[in-house]
Amino acid sequence: MLRKVGFLGLGTVGRHMAANLLKGNYELAVYDSDPAAVADLAALGATGAATPREVAKGRDIVIHIRPEKERLRPDIYGPDGIFAGIDPGTILVDMGTHSLTSTMEMADEAAKHRVMFLDAPVWGTKEHAANGLLTILAGGDPSLVGRCRELFSFFGLNIIHVGSIGDATRMKFVVNLVQAELMQALAESIVFGEKLGFTADRILEVLDSGGVASPLFHSKGRSIARGDFTRNLALKYVHEQLELVLEKAEKLGLELPAAKVACATYEQGVKDGRGEEDFSSVVKVLRK
Repeated sequence: MLRKVGFLGLGTVGRHMAANLLKGNYELAVYDSDPAAVADLAALGATGAATPREVAKGRDIVIHIRPEKERLRPDIYGPDGIFAGIDPGTILVDMGTHSLTSTMEMADEAAKHRVMFLDAPVWGTKEHAANGLLTILAGGDPSLVGRCRELFSFFGLNIIHVGSIGDATRMKFVVNLVQAELMQALAESIVFGEKLGFTADRILEVLDSGGVASPLFHSKGRSIARGDFTRNLALKYVHEQLELVLEKAEKLGLELPAAKVACATYEQGVKDGRGEEDFSSVVKVLRK
């Protein structure tokens, strides 16, 4: 049974995932580059670790959920990184959204250390994480996914095995593409409708009633109408995810024109200083 858990990455989503594991009475050690985030989890009963090496040592399973560009390599491969401390036979689960190259590199390094590896990016917002409603896309040995299923259930509602290592990262590209473009479409429709003289609430009432209705349009649209851009999923991360999508599309020789336009809009949001806001704040870019 998996009881001793190392957890790296206490950001908007990660801190709620870790907190839910404590509710399952797991023996949890946590690490983050932000000492305040570690202190918050320690107050809930976790053990704070000073380095990724420390948080990975002596665990049954180690979960890593960090964005692609946030100190990724030192935390994994450095002298105080995960692989410097992790024991053979441990399960390492990468739940961040990374390039396919980064995912496969981590899998190869895990094999060298005789560490079992799952490619398992999560999909959802802060609210999904807090309520245990994340979707987990799992790539790897099905029996290994089965071993982790009970632990994953404390923060994930849907656990979908999509194939071998790397396939979950590929599927997350698809998810990220759709999510970003849906938000772009919603933002454009609200701005266009407002210019035509309608309120955001009236526009959303109509959209909610027909064939284009979606949970994202409903929840994010209402937040936009209230002027509430509290971060659930940071705009900067959506921009980074779209860059990964376009990078992969280019390697495939595939044109994704809508994705390019959306990526440029999110990029402008980052340049405008909105990277730390919720990705729904892309509507502010269009309202200029």
